[in-house]
Amino acid sequence: MKKPGLLLFMLIGLCPGFITGTASARNDSIPTFPDLVYEYRFAELDKSTPLGLEYNYLVRKYIEIYTIQRRDDVSRMLGLSKLYFPIFEHYLDKYDLPLELKYLSVVESGLNPLAKSSSGAMGLWQFLYNSAPMFDLEVSSYIDDRRDVYKSTEAACKYFKYLYQTFHDWHLALAAYNGGPGVVRNAIERSGGKTNLWELLPYLPEETQNYVPAFLAANYVMNFAREHRILATEPAYSFSGIDTVYLSNAVSFGQIAENIKISIDQLRFLNPRYKLDKIPEAASKQMLVLPQPLIAPFIEFESHILASNIKNDVSAKPRVRRFTYRVEKGDFLHKIAMKYDCSPADIRQWNRLPSDNIAPGQSLVIWIP
Repeated sequence: MKKPGLLLFMLIGLCPGFITGTASARNDSIPTFPDLVYEYRFAELDKSTPLGLEYNYLVRKYIEIYTIQRRDDVSRMLGLSKLYFPIFEHYLDKYDLPLELKYLSVVESGLNPLAKSSSGAMGLWQFLYNSAPMFDLEVSSYIDDRRDVYKSTEAACKYFKYLYQTFHDWHLALAAYNGGPGVVRNAIERSGGKTNLWELLPYLPEETQNYVPAFLAANYVMNFAREHRILATEPAYSFSGIDTVYLSNAVSFGQIAENIKISIDQLRFLNPRYKLDKIPEAASKQMLVLPQPLIAPFIEFESHILASNIKNDVSAKPRVRRFTYRVEKGDFLHKIAMKYDCSPADIRQWNRLPSDNIAPGQSLVIWIP
């Protein structure tokens, strides 16, 4: 459908309430609007983005789904946007991408980092397990980077950039994000070379046909929710209310909660990356997201938390005495661990070693019977 022309702006001039959208009320008091109102609002949104925000009957179908059937979901997402959208915008800006791509997460996951599709796609941006390594997303028994707000968003931005460089059209790039580049290429070929998404729809799978209209509707709804009498459900945290620290040692959510008086549910909400309520030991430091007021208490109690780790580990095995071992030439962690009936991970944790590298003459703390 074309953007508003002279006739529409004449109507606006004749009807001052038209700009804000004088609504027709349904029986249940949910407002609806005529097509011309939607056209005008889309034209206003389209002025600030290269994405091509068009309005048509397919888009209207999804606007009605969001504003009538899924009002509570939209209210929740409006609240969560205060936490997630600043993070999305940071990475979109980093990769020089349109900021309005942040609304794709509304379609993909409903702003739920734990969202999982029937095909196994996971997270805010719905990455499949097999595609995770391609985007440097770690998936293990303890960690799922597809659920990590920061890492998954950066991965999505890399993919957006690749798809746009492939198709040079944002509608086609978005369709490819859903169906894959091969699906879009095949549709172009079967259509005889058409590159306009709306002309390609009959050649695309049904889900991909609906994907861009749903995205365009999400753009609209997240900007005009108030006009549909949908207000945000305020989230527990906003972006300005959180901060991050980095840990070198393993620690459980239970230990953190006990020391800084935060609930395990709150830790899970802020740190969906960790699958088993534990930050595992790793070669690189692991990020922990906390409410900003709890950063200072966490730093204050960090040494106690780590000492608690050692104490718990010692009590779990028959180690009752602290022994200082001086590394000799030819030593390596596995050799020392076998000698003293422990593991290399134990030695790294007891000595806060960033890796397995040790040097002759170095002193190591070992707990022995």
